[in-house]
Parts: sequence; C-alpha cells; structure tokens
Amino acid sequence: MIRLIAAASLLVLLAAVVAGSRGIPDNLIRLPTEASRFFRPGGNDADDDSTVTRWAVLVAGSNGYWNYRHQADVCHAYQLLKKGGLKDENIVVFMYDDVAFNAENPREGIIINSPDGDDVYSGVPKDYTGEDVTVNNFLAVILGNKTAVTGGSGKVVDSGPNDHIFIYYSDHGGPGVLGMPTSPYLYANDLIDVLKKKHASGTYKSLVFYLEACESGSIFEGLLPEGLNIYATTAANAEESSWGTYCPGEYPSPPEEYDTCLGDLYSVAWMEDCDIHNLRTESLRQQYELVKRRTINDNSVYGSHVMQYGDLHLNKNKLFLYMGTNPENDNYTFVDQNFLRPTSKTVNQRDADLLHFWQKYRKAPEGSPKKLEAQKQFVEAMSHRMHIDSSMKMIGKLLFGIEKGPEVLNTVRPAGQPLVDDWNCLKTLVRTFETYCGSIHQYGMKHMRSIANICNARIRQEQMAEASAQACVTIPSGPWSSLHRGYSA
Repeated sequence: MIRLIAAASLLVLLAAVVAGSRGIPDNLIRLPTEASRFFRPGGNDADDDSTVTRWAVLVAGSNGYWNYRHQADVCHAYQLLKKGGLKDENIVVFMYDDVAFNAENPREGIIINSPDGDDVYSGVPKDYTGEDVTVNNFLAVILGNKTAVTGGSGKVVDSGPNDHIFIYYSDHGGPGVLGMPTSPYLYANDLIDVLKKKHASGTYKSLVFYLEACESGSIFEGLLPEGLNIYATTAANAEESSWGTYCPGEYPSPPEEYDTCLGDLYSVAWMEDCDIHNLRTESLRQQYELVKRRTINDNSVYGSHVMQYGDLHLNKNKLFLYMGTNPENDNYTFVDQNFLRPTSKTVNQRDADLLHFWQKYRKAPEGSPKKLEAQKQFVEAMSHRMHIDSSMKMIGKLLFGIEKGPEVLNTVRPAGQPLVDDWNCLKTLVRTFETYCGSIHQYGMKHMRSIANICNARIRQEQMAEASAQACVTIPSGPWSSLHRGYSA
C-alpha cells in the first residue's frame, strides 16, 4: 500500500512539473496515453502547432500523358502532407490535370506513384489547373499576392513571420530553366528574385524547396544566397539529367497496362521515406543523405547527384516543421540504414516520352490506328530532337567557327558560378532562336547552357538572328516545334 501511495504521489508531482513548464492549469492530471505530447522527440520545440502554420506549394510543371509521373509525384506529395496534418487551405496545388481522366489512363480517375501504390489523385485540390498553371500564378502564390493571380482558386501563401513554407516542384528542366505547360517557362533569376522578395516581406520563418528536374542544381547554383532562411535540395547537379522511375522494363515495373513511368527517382525517394517514418524524429539533413544515396543509384549511369543549397544550417530541423507527420508512424523512428533500395534501372527524364510512344507502338495490334498513331508520335518527337540538336550545332559553328563552336557551346562554368551573366540576354536569344527555329519545348531545354554561353561570349541579338535564320531553313511541322503556345522566354 505504501508503494502504491508513493507511486501515485510521484505521478501527481510529475504532472504538476510538466503542467508548470507547459503553461497547463495545475489542477489537470495527464493520463499516460497523453504523455507523448510532452515526451516525444522534439516536443520542446518553440514552433508549436498552435502558433505556427505550415504552408505548401506543389507544382507539376508539365502536361501530356507521357509526363504522368510529374502529376503522380505532386498528388503523392499532397496525400503525404494531408496525412501529416496540413489543411487544404494551406496547400496550393498546381497541375494541368490531364492525366487522371486521360483516354490513355488504364485506371480512369486514378493516379498511382508506384507499382503497388494506392490512388493518390483522390481529394487533391484543383487550385490551378490547365491554362492557369503559369509562371505568373506560381510566383504570385509564393508572394501571397492575391491580386496578381489570374484564374484558379485564388489561393495564395498568406503566411506570417512565424510560419514555415514547403515548396515542391516536379517537371522537366534545363540549365537555368524549369518547364511549365504554358509559356513562358520559369527562369532561375525570376524565381530567386521572388524568394528574395518573400524574405524581405518578413512573412516566413523558414522555407524548404525540393526540386525535381534535369540540371536542377543550376536553378540555385551561384544564385541562392545565404541569409534568406531558405534550404533547397535538387534532384541533380547543375549539369546532369534527373531520372524517371517505375518505368516499363524496369524492376519493379508498373502494372502491365501502363505504358509510362509512374514517378521520378528523387521524388519517390523522399516521399517513400516520409511515408514510413515519424517525421518528428527525422531531420532534413538525414533525409537529404538518404535520398542522395538512393538517387545516385549505386553510382550507376542511371542516377544523379542530389545537391543542397542555401542556409544549410536549417537542415538540422525536423521534417515535421514543414510536412507534419502521420500519427500512424509515431512508432517508426528514423534509422539511418533503414532506407529503400533503388530500382535496378531508371529512365532519363528527357527520354520518358520516347519510352511511352515505343511502348504504345510495341503493344498495339499490327496495322491498327493506335499503332500508326504511336509511330507518328515517335517520329515527330525524334524529328524535333534532331532539328533542335543540329540547329544549335550549326549556330555555334556559324558564330564561332567549325572548331571553336562546339567548345563554346559545351563550356560548363566552375561550381558556384551562375549559368549566365545577363539573364535578359538569355531570354532574348531564346526568343530569337525560337522565332527562326521553332519551339525548344521540353527536350530543347537541354540547350539552355549553349544559349547562355553565346550570351557570355557577348554575341548580339542581331548576330543570333542571322545565324538562326541560316541554320533553320525549315522547321518540323509536328506539335513539338510549334509556337502555338508562345515563346519559352
């Protein structure tokens, strides 16, 4: 009896101590089932749920069924954040929304992000879809500028000085540029300028940016300064491709009825990690190291180098601050070696469309309209690629000579330097090239470094126009080269 009384007294005393330290009325005794609120890892953070709002902006910057994976990535991210406790009013979603009910989708109204995955499309907010997925709307949403958005839900990041912001962008990219399903594309200097303005407004405590795109490191390399309380990680460095995964022919492959990649390697790496862990126990740094190991894919040719930029000291923060955490994972503490293994093979982001067209062609009955359509799509895509590649090489030779041309176009600046000295020059020369040679589209973004190097060599717009006119006598008639959506810059 004495031991029982002593134990009860100790419990009351402990409850009083906890209540005093937490500002809880002294006359409340907490039950053992409520102890996790006080003793869970990171429970003494100053960022309490009652005073801090988590905001998220999720962007799938492409359209077309062959780009299935980008919308699948973003839908998966939404489900993860929703389970983590974020409210729809604080999550802004950009996606063209032409995949779930696409005629080619074998499961109508359903999107999956892994071979055995659940539907991630259900419940996703349709904030900005179709032609409302624009650079202007994306940047206005970040700034919280409701009057600058056009169309869509009008939802913006209306954050306060104590709030945390998470931005995730999945798409095609190139040196210094990110794709959009509309024109123009998003250029690195414009994004960095908006992030600086957001910081100057004093409307966030910290911001985390996850970026999936080819050459995604070039968006922040030499451009994102320290001191903005921004931490960014990218799927690739400034000069390499990122990779699609769960593609036909891989292991594991998507279900047989799918002719397209279901996800992107970097993206599924961070999301599948979040899916199974208590994010109160895992830091940004720990996730970065895990995702880096998985995305490099055992140093094979089917992988990329995940990078980090900005205020690296923020990577000690727990993921919980930005994504919340799924209560079902409370008992799944992060363990350094507890990570999912990479797939045996992946697909270069820029080749995923060709894989889709080939799979359609291979499966279609001989002589059927579907087989002829797939063949036409494949030929048009290849014609566009050959046109862009040969035109750029010819322009280099016309401007710098046969021998020096390739050297100038392929020059990569040392790490830490931005892609180009004059971003207005880059945009002007992109428009000039497209005027004479047609749209660069998603594939042509790989040549942004070449155009940037032409700017760095002080080539004038008139010289670029003359060289482009000579190089592009004809333009392929297919949709890839068409300027019907406008210029990329």
